[in-house]
Amino acid sequence: MEAAPPHIRAMARASLALDDDKLWAECDVDLFVASGPGGQHRNKTESAVRLTHRPSGIVVTATERRSQLQNRLVALTRLREKLEPLTFIPKPRRPTKPSRSAKERRLSEKKRDGQTKKLRRDPESS
Repeated sequence: MEAAPPHIRAMARASLALDDDKLWAECDVDLFVASGPGGQHRNKTESAVRLTHRPSGIVVTATERRSQLQNRLVALTRLREKLEPLTFIPKPRRPTKPSRSAKERRLSEKKRDGQTKKLRRDPESS
């Protein structure tokens, strides 16, 4: 997983530390009519929620519930789940090289394999 730039990582960490009301204030909220099963209650009410997190540009939607309140909570949970990977800091890679014994072992195995293949050859073709 690739790390986000430091300024994005700091912004995501700050947003994750906020409570729900303050995180909600950082977002643009769109309410719209969700399609799908649920009958008249779902088809006539604006129960679907789309959150756009202004600092990061992340967009999440929640349309599966018939209740707008439940969809708001689901959308906030999804936003937190999408912000979480942005805080990831990978461990620095330490370059390593094979030890002398590992090199010798590998070369001796290659030599042995070569000898085995040489014995498999047809003596008349060489």
